[in-house]
Amino acid sequence: MEKLDKNTIIGLILLFVLFGVYTYFESSKPQPANTEASKKNNAPAQETLKKIATAQNATAISDSVPEKTFKVENKDLIVTFSTKGASIRKVELKNYSSYSAFKSDKKEPMVIFDGTRSGINYQIPVTSGSVDLSGLAFNTNNTDATVGANPSIVTFTANSPAGVIEKTYTIKTSGFEIIQKLKMVDASKLKSGAPAQLVWSHNYELTENDLSENRKSAQINYFDKEENFEDIGLGSAGNEDEDAELPVKWMSFKQKYFTSGVIAEKMFFDKAKFLLETPEKDSSIVKTGKATLDFAGNELAKGVELKYYFGPNDLNNLKAAGNDFQKNLYLGYDIVKPINRYIFVPLFNWVESFVSNYGLLIIIVVLIIKLVLTPLIYKSYVSSAKMRVLGPEINAIKERVGDDAMKVQQETMKLYQQVGVSPLSGCVPLLLQMPILMSVFFLFPNMTMFRQKGFLWASDLSTYDAPISWSYNLPIIGNHISLFVVLMTISSLAFTYYNNQVTPDQPGPIDMKKMSYFFPIIFFFVLNSFPAALSFYYLVSNVVTIGQQLAVRKFIDEDKILAILEKNRKNFQSKPQKKNKFGDFLQKQLQASEEMKKKSEELKKTGKKK
Repeated sequence: MEKLDKNTIIGLILLFVLFGVYTYFESSKPQPANTEASKKNNAPAQETLKKIATAQNATAISDSVPEKTFKVENKDLIVTFSTKGASIRKVELKNYSSYSAFKSDKKEPMVIFDGTRSGINYQIPVTSGSVDLSGLAFNTNNTDATVGANPSIVTFTANSPAGVIEKTYTIKTSGFEIIQKLKMVDASKLKSGAPAQLVWSHNYELTENDLSENRKSAQINYFDKEENFEDIGLGSAGNEDEDAELPVKWMSFKQKYFTSGVIAEKMFFDKAKFLLETPEKDSSIVKTGKATLDFAGNELAKGVELKYYFGPNDLNNLKAAGNDFQKNLYLGYDIVKPINRYIFVPLFNWVESFVSNYGLLIIIVVLIIKLVLTPLIYKSYVSSAKMRVLGPEINAIKERVGDDAMKVQQETMKLYQQVGVSPLSGCVPLLLQMPILMSVFFLFPNMTMFRQKGFLWASDLSTYDAPISWSYNLPIIGNHISLFVVLMTISSLAFTYYNNQVTPDQPGPIDMKKMSYFFPIIFFFVLNSFPAALSFYYLVSNVVTIGQQLAVRKFIDEDKILAILEKNRKNFQSKPQKKNKFGDFLQKQLQASEEMKKKSEELKKTGKKK
């Protein structure tokens, strides 16, 4: 199940409370390259297979059998293969860099999988026991290559106690997928009914800036036979283990912006065990994970096809992997997930197609969203204007009733009913905007788009900007101050001040106008370590909202609104009025509260007399 860290929970609660306060105021299988070079390379491989098939002894790894490595690269990946276990030794992303390389201005591919610290291995059941593929020396005629117009195929073969094993990898011209097929040429030595195992030990490489935040987002995800998506370790920096209850279609080691995973293309992993640990004393590793995946050993007779994904948490690339692999991109709770997937992600991608400055990109997106929401802003402001013109009458009620807050509320509700003002009229437009603000709260911390993209003083919008920092950690605030968060806080205070000036005082035991100034301050501490892109979005959103309200105010005639309210009052007195269900409900609640208050006072008096 999904878990959230403390800051995220506080942030969500504050989002709801803050808006409540404001409401109170207002396809086909790839084939080998059809080239002469491809034919020359594949023919010896087939000949080698025939020779090995007649061999009598297994070839085991030893000092006398040197390991051979070579690289195959396409437009996005550099994959290093090894003859030891016919394994993937390293995977590098050509168009991405680690944060340390980025800060050092080094132009080098980012390592997402390092075989010296991670490993993918297979255990094959045979009649005499089990064969560990990592202990076999495989043969291959492949060498360093760049994928051309057609997919590149890497073929390994080895003789073992289980017979001849063939392992092939297919890499397309572009993309982040590696298709692997593992097959037993002679399956007579397989142990019938026994499971084979894929064991993947994975070190989450440190690719980003904030180790503590990245440990919270490092997790293991899996997708089972009944299409249930499960995650392990989200929001936690501790150790966890879990056994899947159902057969698994795919699993992944997911980090903040990148994912490494495996998909069973034509079968399921019958059993799956997962382990996730945090090496607290090793700051070079985010987390360590292990997945033990069982599948039917008999499947090896016809060949087991798996698809590996090593790449960014980009919606289009993840979706291209199939089998709902895009669920690795966390887009928030169900209420906001559709907004992010079908509105914000496409909108950001579209604007990115013609805007290269990512600060300007955020500004344009805010303007588009605010333009679409203008009718709601207008309706909310009209409601606020109605409450404002009723201010003198509400003050008169306070003077007449005195300090009885309950009585003030009852009389105020009667006034609203007479002039046709609904307390919810300003609430609904703001509530409709709340999912928008919540959506970006979840979206920006997971958007690869802003990774290592600079704007103004922020060199990387996917992490916090820290023009002011120090070497030690302070409680709550940490070791830095984000300037974008400071500016966002100032804009929020300015918006609160402006809103309080145009909003009449409301009856109640708590001065909500004064309370509203605390929320921007609290948000400062919550968002100080969030991505700079998020705080800049909120900053721009606040400024645009203030501008919208100033513009809308010029189109609203408060004298005309007052005349309409007076007309409503006359109609209320002369004509039967339709019942307002919410108003009646609120009135009944106030009356019930008043009666309870009287009974409580009577009981106190009775107790004193005794």
